[in-house]
Amino acid sequence: MWHNPDCSKCAAATQALSSAGVPVTLRPYLADVPSRAELVDVLARLGSQPWDICRTGEPVFAELGMADWPQSSSERDRWIDAMVAHPVLIQRPIILLADGSAMVARTPCALAEVIDRARQA
Repeated sequence: MWHNPDCSKCAAATQALSSAGVPVTLRPYLADVPSRAELVDVLARLGSQPWDICRTGEPVFAELGMADWPQSSSERDRWIDAMVAHPVLIQRPIILLADGSAMVARTPCALAEVIDRARQA
């Protein structure tokens, strides 16, 4: 699980997984920054584009002027590069599942699905 130790959603996900008996390896992604290749892989596993998992409320989002960046395939690399350079822009928690998929587990519903899928693996 890509997580931020200071994030309440990450803490809730960790607690829910632990309570359900689902083993989890935590990756503090702000300190252990994902490589570009890792982020591209996670986006594929999520079936998402970088702007779909970008934290738009972060100050660096405004500083870079990302609100004005096109959300298009021609700009995809620009978004990925910004997120690798500033990992705080990456949504959390992201849980990588044994079945090869991934989920952004911010809601109780998403966490329940993660737990169900982990139990089936």
